[in-house]
Amino acid sequence: MSAEAGPATAGARNGAVRHVRLPADRRTPAAARAVVRSVLTEAHLDELANEALLLTTELTTNAVEHARTELDIDVVADEVGLTVTVSDFAAGSGDELTVGARNDATEINEVSERGRGLLLVDHFASRWGTTYLPTGKGVWFRLDRPDADPPGAAGSGGGAAPTGMAVDGAAPSASAMSELMQTAPDVYADDPLPDFATGLLSRLAEMVGAAGGVIRLDRGDGQGRQVLARFGRQPRDDSELLRVPLTVHRPYGGELELDAAPSTYARPLAVLTAERLSLHLENDRLRRADVRRQAWLTFLAEASELLAQSLDVELTMALIPQLVVPRLGQWCAVHTADEWGRLRLAAATHADESVLPQLHKVLAETGPDSIQARLREASRSAAQIPLGGPMEGFAVPLIARGQRLGTLAVGRHQRHRHDPDEVAVLEDVARRAALAIENARIHAERRRVAQTLQQSLLPPVLPLVDGIGFAAEYVPTGDDAEVGGDFYDVVPLPDGRWLVVIGDVSGKGVQAAAVTGLVRDVIRVLVGDGKPLPEALARLNETLVERGGGRYCTLALAAVGPGDGDQLDVALHLAGHDRPVLLAGKGGAGFVGTGGTALGLLDTITSPTAQIALAPGDSLIFYTDGVTERRRGRELFGTDRLRDAAAPLAGYSADVVAARLRAAAINFSVEPPRDDIAILVLRNDAV
Repeated sequence: MSAEAGPATAGARNGAVRHVRLPADRRTPAAARAVVRSVLTEAHLDELANEALLLTTELTTNAVEHARTELDIDVVADEVGLTVTVSDFAAGSGDELTVGARNDATEINEVSERGRGLLLVDHFASRWGTTYLPTGKGVWFRLDRPDADPPGAAGSGGGAAPTGMAVDGAAPSASAMSELMQTAPDVYADDPLPDFATGLLSRLAEMVGAAGGVIRLDRGDGQGRQVLARFGRQPRDDSELLRVPLTVHRPYGGELELDAAPSTYARPLAVLTAERLSLHLENDRLRRADVRRQAWLTFLAEASELLAQSLDVELTMALIPQLVVPRLGQWCAVHTADEWGRLRLAAATHADESVLPQLHKVLAETGPDSIQARLREASRSAAQIPLGGPMEGFAVPLIARGQRLGTLAVGRHQRHRHDPDEVAVLEDVARRAALAIENARIHAERRRVAQTLQQSLLPPVLPLVDGIGFAAEYVPTGDDAEVGGDFYDVVPLPDGRWLVVIGDVSGKGVQAAAVTGLVRDVIRVLVGDGKPLPEALARLNETLVERGGGRYCTLALAAVGPGDGDQLDVALHLAGHDRPVLLAGKGGAGFVGTGGTALGLLDTITSPTAQIALAPGDSLIFYTDGVTERRRGRELFGTDRLRDAAAPLAGYSADVVAARLRAAAINFSVEPPRDDIAILVLRNDAV
């Protein structure tokens, strides 16, 4: 076999020439074969197709796998043969065969060590060699017609080998090798690898005369090595086995075993077959890894959505272990840390509920080598800490916005340890869980502040007055972390009467609450100093214009005191507020009062006084727009429905009237209230 002449780049007067640059991906060998096939057809060299396509496949596959750069394919055909050069752009070592150097290898195994593609090139090519350029390396081969007299020295491997299987060291035919090397999995099958590996193994066994063979594969999923393909009889341990490892990346691993008699080509062809299968196994590993990553991304998105839906601290912590088990571990525990760094078990779960008491017992142990000690170390160091037996696993800290909230402990799977992807997902889950816990804590704190502030704006209890009944109902908006602007109050007047107040400040939140507190306190101070109600309203309006920050307030004031006989005299002032409902003790309901100007909008206001006499049993019902603007779709509860709901309540106490009207407004719609609901009832309780 000679490599004394370089690749033929000229003299293709009666042939064809092609130069193509292809990317380094799995489709490159097929594209290169198409280029070579077109040149063979154009130059009428169809008898060289098997050898040419086989060698082209091997050189391009090796270049894609090892060089991982773009490839230049040069094909030159003339009247007697074909030359194909495959060039890559990777820096070579410079110690392989070079143009002008003779290959002195006497055994085919020596050639196979240089590369599996060169094994076939050495056997089938008339001549071959390598070319080194500043940009990379090229490998070329020359194929001549069997009946042609090729130029230069005749190659020892020229022409095609006889058709047939390998017997007593005879080489397989090019057509059989081409069929073996160009086969590919069925991409439309659910799992194409078993059938593909079985076909590949059976062809290899027939070619080398093996009595049987098996391919075992471990995908790193905890199931160990499984039989991927089998041919013939099961290789016996006491037989002379040919074992070839599969060249795949972790976590994949495996080997090919053949019960074959020793021959010149058995091991090189087994290695070549193993490498061919390994390429497709790598594709399978990458595909499965991509599917796993997509599944993890979907899982993280769903976990984030579930965690974001809960603003309750205890519910959030109880939800975290349910997300982790059993997908990411056999058990999971969430511990929270107090301000002194002490851990408290907040939630825990196990895939086997019968083991849950044992898990709680192990987590409660406090020895120096206990899980509790490892959890404290994880919380202090803010790093991942492994957990030893009996509940093996690892712990990661829960950190949000720089605050150490506790730890997330996860037990290992029953059959295998966590792989790097799962560890990364668990660390991401811990970050999202910590943020969800912190958000729930912040929301709980806001809710406590809002409730405290709201309670400070309302009287703790209503006064008990002989002959006068007071009752109130207050329903905050659906978001209990927001402070509403609705308020009510009952204030004693210096002249012995009582002042009933109900109002609504525009907007919500802290600013609205500040204005509400301002209105409430100014009214108490002014009426406490004996100011008449019209003057008190005028001064309050001036205060809101100056200090209200653009917010306005609607207000209803009613000064109530004894009248003639058992009657109560009421002086009613409305400042932009809805008219109250007068519920007669003998039946019937209607609106009373005259509208006025809301406070905080204009420099001057009008607020006419309406004098109302309440007979024994009569009630005066005040309310805010949270009642009348309660929605059911596009329909409002409205003032007419409020009046109609109050009419049947004649004769009932103030407490019953307020409670029934509250229930009527709430039950009008299934949606939570969008605005605060305040109802205040004044009743003449004289007998």
